Amino acid sequence: QVQLVETGGGLVQTGDSLRLSCVASGRTFSTSYMAWFRQAPGQERQFVAANTGTGISTFYADSVKGRFTISRDNAKNTLYLQMNSLKPEDTAVYYCAAHARTNIYKPDYEYWGQGTQVTVSS
Repeated sequence: QVQLVETGGGLVQTGDSLRLSCVASGRTFSTSYMAWFRQAPGQERQFVAANTGTGISTFYADSVKGRFTISRDNAKNTLYLQMNSLKPEDTAVYYCAAHARTNIYKPDYEYWGQGTQVTVSS
């Protein structure tokens, strides 16, 4: 059974940093896109960042470009999201996703984690 488990969320202040981790079990994703999405209350799930199986190519939403960094360690089957200069508008539940079915920017991935809450106070 494939599982994705996110950790690292929390309550921080504007300008602080957080690092989210997503540990995968049940299979490896070294040849699959993996991504981070986020969802704020009353809003649709929104693309944040993605990378290719090797982690070399990365893709970001304009709203986080220059502040967030996605990376992965395939030996540990773990995906990361380093979030710097956090803003109140970054407040959301952050989800890890693996194995894109179609467009990597859409929430059409085969596997999802349960989410971790990130709250940024002003």
